[in-house]
Amino acid sequence: MNQRQLFLNHIAQTSLAPVGLQIKKAKGIYITSLDGKRYIDLISGISVNNIGHRNDAVVKAVRKQTSKYLHTMVYGEHIQYPQVRLAQILSSLLPSGLDSVYFTNSGTEATEGAMKLAKRYTGKTNIVAMKNAYHGSTQGALSLMSNEYFTAAYRPLLPDVSFIDFNSVSQLERINYQTACVFVEIIQSEAGYISGDFEFLKALKKRCEQTGALLVMDEIQTGIGRTGNMFAFEQVGIEPDILLLAKGLGGGMPIGCFIANKNVMHSLSDNPVLGHLTTFGGHPVSCAAAIATLEEITSKKLMDSVLRKEQLFRKYLVHPKIQTITGKGLMLGVHLGNEKLVLEVILKCFEKGLLIDWFLFNDKALRIAPPLIITEGEIKKVCKIITDSLG
Repeated sequence: MNQRQLFLNHIAQTSLAPVGLQIKKAKGIYITSLDGKRYIDLISGISVNNIGHRNDAVVKAVRKQTSKYLHTMVYGEHIQYPQVRLAQILSSLLPSGLDSVYFTNSGTEATEGAMKLAKRYTGKTNIVAMKNAYHGSTQGALSLMSNEYFTAAYRPLLPDVSFIDFNSVSQLERINYQTACVFVEIIQSEAGYISGDFEFLKALKKRCEQTGALLVMDEIQTGIGRTGNMFAFEQVGIEPDILLLAKGLGGGMPIGCFIANKNVMHSLSDNPVLGHLTTFGGHPVSCAAAIATLEEITSKKLMDSVLRKEQLFRKYLVHPKIQTITGKGLMLGVHLGNEKLVLEVILKCFEKGLLIDWFLFNDKALRIAPPLIITEGEIKKVCKIITDSLG
């Protein structure tokens, strides 16, 4: 059997029509298939490869760490330099109230940990989430998803979860004194990159303070430079009580985390002891890769050009069939208003060597989230491919 048939036979499939691109290698913004064809990656593995595929600094850090040790003991017991150093760097980049990091393997695990932390610290059980938000696919994270199409088959899910409309100030009154926490994305990642209004986010923060609910900001996709700041909440000046990170943090290696004040996080260590556990969370190799990723972004000032590159996409993506472009920085939603047209464009772009995608809750828009290292010339090139594919 060839690799394609083995893939279909033995790899669990989550869609009826997987892309099935056979990967030979990847570097920078390019992925090369087994037959030697090069594709420009305009989705970064869903906002993962912010500094490009197989970044030299990340590869070097991974090799250096593998020469020392890999997994040694369940997270939080042994003192491992990459974990400590990464937590120190993250704390230095964040407001002083976010100084304690719990490492996980992924974004959805960060969501799960944050839910437990909020319940444990506040002693409350109710959680409020936004409609059309995405925080992961495990059963706890899935409980925060309003879309019945994706949740109905897995009920019963967690009780005491309610939903409000994103950007609806009038519905914030549903957050009350029984609310443990509120989950929100600065930019809704799977709704088509829909940005939160400043007035809404400001009122949300105030309502959480009034009721004693913890504000959980999911920056799993928006974080690590993608919007032009290291964290998107910096642009709105509203600080979370718990911050979620993953995806771009590892530079291609699996890692996530939830971050809170040390006093809040301490509640997981007592009554019961070992209030949250992960075997591989904070794996030293992934932490080493994350350190290199953050240093690469800051030392090369990759964030400085993000907003300029956003404007280039908006300048060159002009076509009668494009209704609007939403989002911020290098996470943009190109809204076409027609799911059939979106699929046609994705397939035509694929034929022309461009990888582009749609959104989980919005199949009428194209997802644009390239590595931050994409050049101005490459932006002009991919925009022409997209507009040409629109006809």
